Amino acid sequence: MVVTRRAGEAYPRLPLPEGSDDLAAFQQWLGEAIPMVGALGITHMAREGDSLTWQLVLAPSLNDKGTGFGGALTAQTTLLGWCWVTLWLRERGLARDVVVAESRQRFHAPVTGDYRLICTPQDPQGPDALAERLRERGKGRIALDQSLYCGDTLCLRATGSYAVLPEA
Repeated sequence: MVVTRRAGEAYPRLPLPEGSDDLAAFQQWLGEAIPMVGALGITHMAREGDSLTWQLVLAPSLNDKGTGFGGALTAQTTLLGWCWVTLWLRERGLARDVVVAESRQRFHAPVTGDYRLICTPQDPQGPDALAERLRERGKGRIALDQSLYCGDTLCLRATGSYAVLPEA
């Protein structure tokens, strides 16, 4: 399916999953819906419990110094959080719009090779609290942490607040 993208036009939603394995379909849709995803270097996406992990190659995100470009890494952490919330909603049979409300990053070390990004809820009770707010108010927020590791070295820690919008 080839869709010509235009500014201001939403990309068609991915149908909700019928089975439990949704990551492959989601990753393919993500690359179509958000064109820059194809250039991020994501080689693997996995969910385990309340975490979402990406494995990435460094080459597409190199800066002039031969290390990870901060802007690209920041975009990746923000998108990873958005994916966490979107996949969480999909697992519950909900097709809702998600937006980033706030994000912060702190760089600890240069990214010098291929790396992994891990996203988890900031508060272990966050997913339950989000589910309750969605039931009560039809909208809600969750705070997520993203950590970037190059080998065993923590290179970047990010936090983001993601809002689930009310149904249109």
